[in-house]
Amino acid sequence: MKAVIISAFGGPEVLTIEERENPIPNEYEVLIRVKAAGINRPDIFQRKGNYPAPDGVPADIAGLEVSGIVEQLGSKASKYRIGEEVMALVAGGGYAEYVTVHEDICLRKPANISFDEAAAIPETVFTVWHNVFQRGKLAKGENFLVHAGAGGIGTTAIQLAHAFGAKVYTTVGTSDKKKLTEELGAIKAVIYKEEDFAVALQGIGMDVILDAIGGDYFDKNIKLLNPEGRLVYINAMKGAKVELNLLKLMQKRINLTGSTLRARDIPFKASLAKEIQAQVIPLIESGIFKVQLSKVYDFKDAVAAHQQMESPEHYGKIVLSFNS
Repeated sequence: MKAVIISAFGGPEVLTIEERENPIPNEYEVLIRVKAAGINRPDIFQRKGNYPAPDGVPADIAGLEVSGIVEQLGSKASKYRIGEEVMALVAGGGYAEYVTVHEDICLRKPANISFDEAAAIPETVFTVWHNVFQRGKLAKGENFLVHAGAGGIGTTAIQLAHAFGAKVYTTVGTSDKKKLTEELGAIKAVIYKEEDFAVALQGIGMDVILDAIGGDYFDKNIKLLNPEGRLVYINAMKGAKVELNLLKLMQKRINLTGSTLRARDIPFKASLAKEIQAQVIPLIESGIFKVQLSKVYDFKDAVAAHQQMESPEHYGKIVLSFNS
């Protein structure tokens, strides 16, 4: 098979195309012939040498989500048939023509979306469902703030929170992104380059905040939260070390939490997949949730795709196509 390889740690130019042996599914796995692979921020971190792959996963092939066709079944795999169209969360190795994944972490591809759209769903939906609805316990009628609302996680979080009845707010970098996020369901999108979101949103009171920024956003988040509010972290792009006033935490009875997804075990991801199949897939099938595709690149243009991912103009999801 052909695969996009991280030839050395560094910039997008280190990505090259090489021939590799096809992976072989173990007893409960399926082999997927990849039609498309989603690009995510952790792929960038892995390329730079800051996010090593878990044991048993190709160290030099990035990619956390794919869509494709079941090509082969492991000896005890029975959930899918050969030829079925699926999308899947993988721990790595997604930038390749074939990948193996445990059958319980696959989702059936809705018939009303393309393979490109399907490849943009698993990583963001798994992340948002677990962190916003399971850890954050977001409920109907609550106020929800998601930072970086125009990205893959942000556009997913806005749509799902809005669909389940929350009042959604977000931060974005440009007027175009403000327009996009408000069209997706955000009541208000604050352009952080033009005004301080903590001032712009003062007095509203947030019940749940999803943050991937960290740094000086931390204290502002604490100030914006309602009593019994939940602050959930999934990254810390502006810095992981922050100062916490414990008195504020106690006075507001704030629940501070966070998680990473990649290294979680199969039973956890399988349980998450089961909830997503029941709660989120119907929203995709009905058209309530729409994948926000920014651009689709041929996998041979992975360098350009990563350059786009790191561009300030990036929004939504970027996908590598393996159809060629």
